[in-house]
Amino acid sequence: MTNRKPLDAESSPKAAYGAHLRRMRDERGWSQEEVATRSAYSSQHISAVETCRKPPSLPFSLKMDEVFETKGSEGSFERRWHRTRPGPLLEGFPEYVANEGKAVEIRLYEIGIIPGLLQTPGYARCLADSNVRRGAITPERAERRVRFLGQRQDILDRSNPPMRLIVMDESCIRREVGGSQVMAEQLDRLLDVAEQPNTVMQIAPFTRGEQRALDLPLNLLTLPDMTVLAYAESQIRGHMERHTGSVLGLLTAYHHLQAEALPHAASVAMIQEARKAYP
Repeated sequence: MTNRKPLDAESSPKAAYGAHLRRMRDERGWSQEEVATRSAYSSQHISAVETCRKPPSLPFSLKMDEVFETKGSEGSFERRWHRTRPGPLLEGFPEYVANEGKAVEIRLYEIGIIPGLLQTPGYARCLADSNVRRGAITPERAERRVRFLGQRQDILDRSNPPMRLIVMDESCIRREVGGSQVMAEQLDRLLDVAEQPNTVMQIAPFTRGEQRALDLPLNLLTLPDMTVLAYAESQIRGHMERHTGSVLGLLTAYHHLQAEALPHAASVAMIQEARKAYP
């Protein structure tokens, strides 16, 4: 027991799930090996779920309800599994947002679309509605997604806002979304944000080509204790990276990206030039 890893049930729904699993074991005096024998899952798998190294699955949760005789109860593992699901958001993103609201510095890099924190409601709505038309999400999920984005923006509009270092690929301001009116409002929004004292905005122009240090979007958060977290997404899930070595490599790449991007003033001038296409 001396090597038992402490669990923080408040840190995430997955952590709460793991803490619940350990508590249920402890109440019965069962070891991980005994649960493994009763469930046909390995003790290593049980341990990984308890400590959040492996996410719980629905089949695992149903089996735990059999083992612990909790099926259909308020504290069933199936119910707790549903709470770990990201809903209208990608897996990993709720954890990122929880830290985003506490950050003292936010570094963003985006390709193809305006970063969420800078999107106007009209721009965000067009993106969500497009997903609905393709059948990728339901209208209800699109509505929750747009509403959630507004809540994120409101949280960061505080008396001591975080420093925002924003690098956008040139494609972000060249790709038309929603037509002339939506784009005009969106580019005006970028110009307004660029004037704020807590914002440095840079464009990575097409001419940089292979010199661009990052080929995928990236978010970096600096927390009040100077811890730096990284968040990145694929098409199906997001991932929060806390490991110092991995985050340091991404931070270095971001520094190179900033060095190759246009300075703030030149970036604002490029946005102003793009704005002229939408009278």
